[in-house]
Amino acid sequence: MQTETVLLIILAALVAIGVSLFQYVFKKKKKGKLIYVLSFLRFLGVFSILLLIINPKFSKTTYSIEKPNLVLLVDNSSSVKQNDDELQAILSTFKSSENIMDRFNVETYTFGENLKSGDSLDYKEKFTDINRSLSALQEVYKRKKTAFVLISDGNQTIGRDYTFNPDNSKNPVYTITVGDTTRYEDVGIGNINTNKFAFLKNKYPLETYVTYQGEGSVSTNVSIRVNGKNVFTEKVNLSKSNNLKTIETTIDANSVGIKSIVVSVEALANEKNLINNTREATVEVIDEKTSIALISNVLHPDLGTLKKAIESNEQREVTILKPTATLKQLEEVDLFLLYEPTSTFNNIFEFISNRQSNYIVFTGVNTDYNYLNKVQNDFNIEIGYPVQEVFGTVNTVFSKFDITDFDITDFPPLYSDAGPLTINTSNEILINTEIRGVDINSPMLTVIDDNTWKKAIWTGSGIWKWRMQSYRNGGDFQNFDKFFGKLMRYMSGNSKRDRLNLQYSPLYEGSSTALISATYFDETFVFDPNASINIDVRNKETDKELTLPMILKNGYYEVDLTNLLPGAYTFKVYVGEENVSKTGNFVISDFDLEKQFISSDYRKMATLAQNTGGKNYFTANHVNLPEELSASDVFVPIQKSSENIVSLIDFRILLALIMSSFTIEWFIRKYNGLT
Repeated sequence: MQTETVLLIILAALVAIGVSLFQYVFKKKKKGKLIYVLSFLRFLGVFSILLLIINPKFSKTTYSIEKPNLVLLVDNSSSVKQNDDELQAILSTFKSSENIMDRFNVETYTFGENLKSGDSLDYKEKFTDINRSLSALQEVYKRKKTAFVLISDGNQTIGRDYTFNPDNSKNPVYTITVGDTTRYEDVGIGNINTNKFAFLKNKYPLETYVTYQGEGSVSTNVSIRVNGKNVFTEKVNLSKSNNLKTIETTIDANSVGIKSIVVSVEALANEKNLINNTREATVEVIDEKTSIALISNVLHPDLGTLKKAIESNEQREVTILKPTATLKQLEEVDLFLLYEPTSTFNNIFEFISNRQSNYIVFTGVNTDYNYLNKVQNDFNIEIGYPVQEVFGTVNTVFSKFDITDFDITDFPPLYSDAGPLTINTSNEILINTEIRGVDINSPMLTVIDDNTWKKAIWTGSGIWKWRMQSYRNGGDFQNFDKFFGKLMRYMSGNSKRDRLNLQYSPLYEGSSTALISATYFDETFVFDPNASINIDVRNKETDKELTLPMILKNGYYEVDLTNLLPGAYTFKVYVGEENVSKTGNFVISDFDLEKQFISSDYRKMATLAQNTGGKNYFTANHVNLPEELSASDVFVPIQKSSENIVSLIDFRILLALIMSSFTIEWFIRKYNGLT
């Protein structure tokens, strides 16, 4: 408390004594105990008022020593497992240094893909992201004086380049590079880019690249094997200045199933790291050939035209049948094309109706419209019209599939004796009809889709002339054939929804997470969060089986199979107490991204240290770093003082004291009749 405050308190006491004595002693001739009591109450009230005005305070100053922080960031990825002795020695050097412990607050973190607190090392991290971990710590310590020590081999497998790490904290990063820093001559295969699925008898693309690390020039061979059979070989020449070669090819999908693709590059004479000379991928070849039946009772050039146009895609096969086709022939059909139907098609329509198979009706001058109107309820065709030329115009706002590249400009007319077409259900017109340049508001081609059953009707024969005109216009049949291909793909598509749906990859690299997810719906197709879904997994080589439950996530079920050993597996996902299941195959490859490196990248570690104002060290001279940090003038403890100012008296107590003293004085005066 300051001297001025003490003097003011003394002065306030004297003033309060003077006021009370003047009022009750000097002015009163009668003396007694009552006068002294009233004098004391008056003194207490006046003194409390003056004390409230003065508001005396006292302060207390405390002193503390704030040490700078020393953050040890240790690599815990599998690539440094062989350098465990070096890492432990470095940590021991810092922890056993008395100067470090006296001068710094030491914090230790480990990292791989994510950052963890503590110094426990197990080397199970499958990825290394130096930038992410370092940026997170720099954000935490950016307002504090901190020295960062990064202990790693410098090889980062994911994330941004850490050498350009933005150090917002302006704190230096010291690096200690562990492992072998010798640069060996090496070639390796990069990521393989290809489709997950391919159709039988088609080709699928494959792209990868070969890298070279070394000072000279080398020549080596790159080969691609599918299920052990060599399908591609290329000789590549690489050098220090030309150290990357892209490999591009297409592979034939000759058989159904999961195809194991192995891309490899021949090892160099003195190459030490052979793990990165091979990379694997998988492609599942599926047979989605659509079987289409073209049923007709007449001979017409349109039949051959339709067959050629549709079969221009090898995934579709057209069989021309009579209306008297056997039940066995019909059961193998995915889509029916009914060309100019008559009453002889009765068995065909009955089969289609019972099975609810998708179909397209092509009408012409030989069509029995009375029969066609009776055999179905989706559309009605007016009869009694003469044979006439009809032209088509594309409906540009058709939305079922893309027809923007289909052009029928200058196409010749078709022939039809059908009257206006009335559609009795939801439909979308693809081609409108014009007669003598007038749109008659009747479709030439329209599709009907009620989400479970697709139908279409095409009025007009002579389609073969359209394909010929397409050739005249463009020099090929692409315009016509591509349109029919899209129409067939749409009409043969199955819109039936599955209650159980799976999502998984046919190949999981050893470094990646192997997850299989599933969605399951009840009979009303509402997601069922209470289902009991399990998965049976079997290793094809060992026949070892494993059953696991799938865990409910946010709107789906999931199982983690990351801990499975590399190999080929089959699996079955099934719903308990329900006859609902699905099967699949996948492969876990023996691939570890961390093992692609055999040398430490001390150059990047040195660049990081230089960019942040730090310094790079190696295992051999790492003991110099604790000594340098201890002797540094930058990282010194700081003495800080804090002053705590506290009011001497609580104002609430003073107010209570003032009110009570004056109140008691007033009551005593009134009670004793004093004025």
